[in-house]
Amino acid sequence: MEKHYIAKDGKACMAIAVGSDPAPQVEYAANELRYYLGLMTAAVFEVVPEGMDIPVIKLERRDKTELGEDGFRLYTEGGNLTITGGKRGVIYGVYEFLEKLGCRFFTPQCEKVPVFTTLELPELNETQVPILEYREHNYSDLIKYPQFAVKCRLNGAHHRIKENQGGNLSYAWFVHTFSQLVPPEKYAAEHPEYYALVNGERPTLSHRFQLCLTNPDVLRISIESVRQALLDHPEARIISISQNDWYGNCTCEQCLKIDKEEGSPAGTLLRFVNAIAEALEPEFPDVIFDTLAYQYTRPAPKITRPRHNVCVRLCSIECCFAHPFEKCDDAKRAVKRPDGSLSNFITDLEEWGKICNRMYIWDYTTCFAHYPTPHPNWNALQPNMQAFVRNNVKGVFEQGNSAFGGGVDLNELRAYIISKLLWDPYTDVERHMTEFLEFYYGPAAPYIREYIRTLTDKVEKENIHVGFNDHPVAPFLTEDMLDVYDKIFDRAEAAVAGQPLYQYRVFKARLAIRYVRLIRKAKLQGIRDAEEIRDFYRDWLSCGLTRMDEWVSHQTTLRGILSGKWRGVEFYEHWTAEGRDL
Repeated sequence: MEKHYIAKDGKACMAIAVGSDPAPQVEYAANELRYYLGLMTAAVFEVVPEGMDIPVIKLERRDKTELGEDGFRLYTEGGNLTITGGKRGVIYGVYEFLEKLGCRFFTPQCEKVPVFTTLELPELNETQVPILEYREHNYSDLIKYPQFAVKCRLNGAHHRIKENQGGNLSYAWFVHTFSQLVPPEKYAAEHPEYYALVNGERPTLSHRFQLCLTNPDVLRISIESVRQALLDHPEARIISISQNDWYGNCTCEQCLKIDKEEGSPAGTLLRFVNAIAEALEPEFPDVIFDTLAYQYTRPAPKITRPRHNVCVRLCSIECCFAHPFEKCDDAKRAVKRPDGSLSNFITDLEEWGKICNRMYIWDYTTCFAHYPTPHPNWNALQPNMQAFVRNNVKGVFEQGNSAFGGGVDLNELRAYIISKLLWDPYTDVERHMTEFLEFYYGPAAPYIREYIRTLTDKVEKENIHVGFNDHPVAPFLTEDMLDVYDKIFDRAEAAVAGQPLYQYRVFKARLAIRYVRLIRKAKLQGIRDAEEIRDFYRDWLSCGLTRMDEWVSHQTTLRGILSGKWRGVEFYEHWTAEGRDL
């Protein structure tokens, strides 16, 4: 078989071909390809119009095909390579090609780019279309660096990706929107009946209220609110009509009657959302009307089905994250239906999957109360993603540590693995983990892998359940286990002695263990060692890190530590997203 070359002896053997009037996404993809091929070979690659009588890598955007917006095809023919795809797919196809040549995009600041004097063109004939139409997580690197989000093939609302980079799935409103539908500051004084009846009262404090979903005026006002939001955001493809981040669904006679008929308050909510979606579909035929199956609305209803333009986003907030959802036996993770029966998450996932033509997931991948705490969910990430797609899920949001400065619980690795799983739930996770660890931690890689295995072995062998907001008191975080982790980090540090970059990365990861020791001493033993606390904060800030808790600053966390509290948020009687201590 004749060999064909991309570059030979430091000189380009191919050009990058685009159409005479290329789409902005094709231009972006061409520039990225030219940059990385030049970095790999030190050769000068030209971007040329189609039709030239030279070997080319042809980039082509094709819309309204089976590839959709995100799929792509790579194929070689006669010494040429064609990369074709949708508006994001053509860009993803370029990154896939670069990965096949050995590139890896681990973090915005850590990329593996191999060097070749001579680079052969491989034989390719491959098509990829992701199972999930919507792929998102909110680790800070993916928010701060949208270009990196593109390399990770993410397309969610948090990523703010420019249109020439493929754009993203934009929301007009993103979850917990009852306050926007019927603002209490506008209506509560004269119309308390618009708000949920709870224990004989109708609370409207900040986000700690819900709406009375059977009140016809609430529906009328909500339709107008949603319509205006869509007019204000013509770029939006989806809008969330969803309960606030609190309990307290309405128990008025009519709402309660429907809840019982449906076997879940989700039925009452879904009737309300369906009515809005039906009313606005003629004016906004391409918009998806999104809602939550969250806490009290998590179980699927018995009667009502989502309309074709309604998306249900199922949330796993009550779950244990140390074990796969399908295997976890912790009965406390169930939620209660109106008749008092219990429903576990997998049952809810399966039942929603049977009645939804579009279901999204909101999943949780860190400890939000204590961001630095080791979160032993490594062995659950892939089984859970596979359970989602087996049950008709079309999109997943993996909520993680969104602190602006990042985190220390191997966040970079977790973000990388999750991105790979969102694109392909059946990918080889062990290979991806090994590649990342070896490049990112160098000689310390085997010890970081040992640390991960030690965490996961402990929770699996002793069946330790781990929630999304737990204080560091579980058996895998006791003093004797912290000693075990510290010994592993001792060996990791010794392995990278004299190698500053790897030393820094190991040092940063070890802050997780230091944090747990410090806060356990303060809370459980009443020991507050001023020098230890000062040194920890010095090192924390030297790594560019910010908050340690989802809701409050590192300064307020310190105040909590010194006051014998688990969290600084305990100082606030009422705390909401609007009232975050930044």
